[in-house]
Amino acid sequence: MIEYNKRNMRTWSLLGPSGAHGTAAMKLAETNPNVLMLTADLCFFSGLERFKTTYPDRLYNLGIAEQNMIGVAAGFAREGFIPFVNTYASFCASRCADQVRVNMSYMKLPIKLIGLTAGYGAGMLGATHMSIEDVSVMRALPNITVISPADCTEIIKAIIASAETPDPTYIRLTGPMNTPIVYKEDYDFYIGKAVKLQKGRDVCIIATGSMVAESLKTAKTLLAEGISCSVINMHTIKPLDTEAVMEANEQHKLIVTAEEHSVIGGLYSAVAECLCKENAHKPILSFGINDIFVRAGSYRYQMTESGLTEDIMKEEIMNKLQNRGGGIAE
Repeated sequence: MIEYNKRNMRTWSLLGPSGAHGTAAMKLAETNPNVLMLTADLCFFSGLERFKTTYPDRLYNLGIAEQNMIGVAAGFAREGFIPFVNTYASFCASRCADQVRVNMSYMKLPIKLIGLTAGYGAGMLGATHMSIEDVSVMRALPNITVISPADCTEIIKAIIASAETPDPTYIRLTGPMNTPIVYKEDYDFYIGKAVKLQKGRDVCIIATGSMVAESLKTAKTLLAEGISCSVINMHTIKPLDTEAVMEANEQHKLIVTAEEHSVIGGLYSAVAECLCKENAHKPILSFGINDIFVRAGSYRYQMTESGLTEDIMKEEIMNKLQNRGGGIAE
């Protein structure tokens, strides 16, 4: 049994998303003999070196052949195994799109697809490795659950929880090494159920992935300006926790979404679609990646270029509230 204590959470944070993935893989292998790990020549990069040594007959390196890897995973799934497949998130959504559509979406096979370095995690390698559209693609496919964990502790919880469902699942891993810690103690994780991290009265920031930690920092700086913010971790983007969204709409003046993903088709789109089913909803402000490819560079550079930092979020939220950008000042 994994111990969710401060020491372990700090260790997982230092290891980063790939290390957390490897930790979850080890735990699953101990408790479920049907769990297999498949990788496209990214064993070390995905944190599976210890798994490879301990369970050599349960790890399959398919080489740089991501499309074939999904097909192999489908074969294992048809035989009763639970295959976890990992590669760069950009490849999950584009290079493997047809295989994901047929084997996961259409056939409903319980393949668990892990998207490494989602968002700008591998942005130094340029546009081919930036994953800014993966949620849009996966959301549009029937039957696929889409999860975007907030920190390394939640990565472990999400991976373990996904193994207990029969659903094809996509889990996108965002954030750099030494990932900011969102959870400092154990909590209950349920697929499809958002986590309310902070209660406020003026603004509700609905965030996912790496932007949960950034949103908590933004809420803290806004409080110093007299603006009270709720923060919701929407770790599951599909199925969306519509009850949490509607409650946020009822209780706040402004709804804000934050994601390390395109503003087209991701969390913002999901929240807006939910709210637009109502006759009236509060104004929505979105933070995400605009309809462009940012130049290759450091993770922080790309996040700043996309307006996904605490200082930029604070300024834009204050402007909205003060009615300088079509806002809602009362």
